[in-house]
Amino acid sequence: MSLKIAVAQIDCTVGDLAGNAARILAAADEAHAQGADLLLTPELALAGYPPEDLLLRPDFHRACARELSALAARLPLPAVVGHPEMRGGLRFNAASLLREGRVELTYHKQRLPNSEVFDEERYFAAGTAPCVFSLGEANIGLAICEDIWLPGTVEATRAAGAELLLALNASPFHMNKAATRQAVLRSRIAGTGIPAIYCNLVGGQDELVFDGASFALDAQGRLTHQLPAFEEALAIVEYADGHLLPGLLAPPSSLEASVYSALCLGVRDYLGKNGFPGAIIGLSGGIDSALTLAIAVDALGADKVRAVMMPSPYTAQMSLTDAREMAHRLGVQYDEIPIATAMEQFSTLLAPVFAPLGAKPAWDTTEENIQARIRGLLLMAISNRTGCILLTTGNKSEMAVGYATLYGDMAGGFAVLKDVFKTFVYRLAHYRNARSEVIPHNIITRAPSAELKANQTDQDSLPPYEILDAIIEAYMERDLSPREIIAQGIPEADVRRVIMLLKKNEYKRRQAPPGVRVTRRAFGKDWRYPITSHYPDEWS
Repeated sequence: MSLKIAVAQIDCTVGDLAGNAARILAAADEAHAQGADLLLTPELALAGYPPEDLLLRPDFHRACARELSALAARLPLPAVVGHPEMRGGLRFNAASLLREGRVELTYHKQRLPNSEVFDEERYFAAGTAPCVFSLGEANIGLAICEDIWLPGTVEATRAAGAELLLALNASPFHMNKAATRQAVLRSRIAGTGIPAIYCNLVGGQDELVFDGASFALDAQGRLTHQLPAFEEALAIVEYADGHLLPGLLAPPSSLEASVYSALCLGVRDYLGKNGFPGAIIGLSGGIDSALTLAIAVDALGADKVRAVMMPSPYTAQMSLTDAREMAHRLGVQYDEIPIATAMEQFSTLLAPVFAPLGAKPAWDTTEENIQARIRGLLLMAISNRTGCILLTTGNKSEMAVGYATLYGDMAGGFAVLKDVFKTFVYRLAHYRNARSEVIPHNIITRAPSAELKANQTDQDSLPPYEILDAIIEAYMERDLSPREIIAQGIPEADVRRVIMLLKKNEYKRRQAPPGVRVTRRAFGKDWRYPITSHYPDEWS
């Protein structure tokens, strides 16, 4: 007895029911041509993931039900399709077997994740029963994503007679996530002794990126199939005489390569799915805007990217030279708009307002922020006129401590590096240059600076980035207390300073554009701290 299961790792768009159904049908046609017996799709493939509050609309569920029935009538082979379902006044995260032109049976997800970026308990009721169906001589069980992460559900499916497990997933990417998924599924296999096929969604959806990287494990937990990451793919997994036969094994990628691919995919799908014709980037001659430009070009193509350099009297000649050189290397449209005249005009306009306030320094953060806001104004004007989206260039380290200007360098529609620590920005720059040297050497080696006043460097205002990032990672991603962070050998003065800044700047982060999530915890769905809070933290 032999079965061929086609794993359809597809890029679905939330709410595009007809488009997603067309993608499923195209995968089914390809699978049928390759002799497959069954098609397996990702979690909520018909609706896209996560549909969020679309799920609260009864008309959305009615539309999904109509599209599911229409799809069943057109499929050339049996398929397991993920979709939402409303039944008896309750909403379910479901997977249905479509066979012989109809919806033959439906499984309801039993474990609903409600942590990190997930809040499925807001939308769904939990299923209560396993689902096993026959295909040829095999009994096949279904699971949906979180069902495999905790013991109980898969074991009950095995007890109901399943000999092979099919898992539909919409598991978003973060660093080292692929290895964790395999370890979790391996633990379920160890408790049941049945092989499993894991089909994961691929593509960008707002701040989330789904990396695909679907795989299969045999009854001993050995990897038999590994689909490529960050791209659509279809692979046939053969199940014969109770065993999965070895097949496609895509090579692994480095951490830097995976994160870079996630950022490119996030940018490509955010612009593509939202209909933006291209991207605009304020190029400064610094590392963050340089890396953002490289990602944008790799994601979209040079013809869809425009770089704008806006020098002030504090912009070093090196910055101008490097910005011009990088734009030339990448072949993007490049403009320079000096802002010294605008700075003078703003000073003139504000002088009568500032005069009654008494003696103030001739230059402080007010004038620094004016520069950033002039640049933001110019970039948004170009965005408005062209219809292209402005990509902001700030990184996670800056977002954490507020080293960014509201309505200035925070202006824009999508923040590419929002979840990338400054120290990792450099790692990504080295990775990208190893492929082809697009970022000038000076940009990587010079001391980082906002260049908003004479002889300025980031470390005038912040601890060294190695220390800064370590504090943010410990406090924000691992929820360690200040006392525990200090115990790791980090100077208390730096810990106090960084945590104070992190708390103080929550109001800025609430106004920042969305950005690609690549760590376990980003400043987005999985960071919900109050703006107003007097919690003192544990210091001793």
